Amino acid sequence: MEDKEDIKQDTSQFEFTSVSIDTFFDEEEIKKDAVETGIIVLTTHQEELVYKLLEALKKHAPDRIERIQGRLDDIANLAKAIARFPSLLERTNLTSTVRTPEALVESIISYQKDGDTTMHMPSKATLGRGFLVAKIHTFYSMMRLAKDFACMSEAEVKEYSDETVSMMFTLMAEDVYLNLIKDQTLSMDLRRQLANALIILWEHRSDQNISDIAPVLQSVWSARRKLAPAFGTMMGTSELLLVSIQMDTQWTQFIKARLGDQDVSHAMEEFLFGLSYEQIQHLREILKQQQVKAIGRDEIKTYLGDGVKTDISQDYRDFYMLYTIRRDNARARQRLHLEGPKQTLEDYFIRFVLEQNKEKQKNDTFAK
Repeated sequence: MEDKEDIKQDTSQFEFTSVSIDTFFDEEEIKKDAVETGIIVLTTHQEELVYKLLEALKKHAPDRIERIQGRLDDIANLAKAIARFPSLLERTNLTSTVRTPEALVESIISYQKDGDTTMHMPSKATLGRGFLVAKIHTFYSMMRLAKDFACMSEAEVKEYSDETVSMMFTLMAEDVYLNLIKDQTLSMDLRRQLANALIILWEHRSDQNISDIAPVLQSVWSARRKLAPAFGTMMGTSELLLVSIQMDTQWTQFIKARLGDQDVSHAMEEFLFGLSYEQIQHLREILKQQQVKAIGRDEIKTYLGDGVKTDISQDYRDFYMLYTIRRDNARARQRLHLEGPKQTLEDYFIRFVLEQNKEKQKNDTFAK
């Protein structure tokens, strides 16, 4: 087996912490600035995962190395292309206007119309979303390689799975931020903070807030998958207890502080049971009329039809798909003034964490 220096030389083109404009262009082409710009291609932790996988593949499946190196090359090339677009963190002369970060923040806050906002987003934001999806798929492929070809342990394989899911939460964060920015019950100060966080996410395709929150949401999702709820009263009390046991302090605080809010409670039920608010209400009524006290997960389709099923999948893609269903349903209720939760559980939880953090910062400032 080749030594570590040989492997490191082979993987040098992938050892990125942050890809900025000056990574790809000659120095004279770049206007130097104090603001760090550019997509983060690989974090330090991701670099370590790439190195570990390539090292293991060299030993157990060298024929697979070229393929994964090609995928990583593609990711780097995507970042190179996106780096050519103007930074969102700097004052930029566009083809017909001048854009500043401050103006972009105010534009994001003031835009309150419903519908898909893709055409109103900066090009860099739209392209960066595609980059992140490609990167997520790449790390999922790495997880499969680690499991099926690199002879890695279950704990090591889980590192690649966890990293894939963490990036999926970053993709989800963009939707959450956009939802919360439109929420006029939030203070203008917090909405500006969210808009700034969104711009940084667009610029770097990485988000520290979500990096901190993702493990909590991932743990809740893992606990939810292991539940075998009895669909009777549909109150979810026992299920909620199981989910909350040994959870992160922030999650416990969130449950204590917000579960009394009817919309949060309904959003929790949607998350736990894998059904929409409307389906839950309909099922409650059916069970009440038929005097059925409880049914199992597999019996749901008997009452609501074959097209309805509750999710127990471990696939991160299913997690995101089900999140988008709950997100779209919540937006529709908001737009049509219907009963039921107007935001997802993820929206409510992330809002709670950001508000708590802001309050802590405020208290720390006063304490000085």
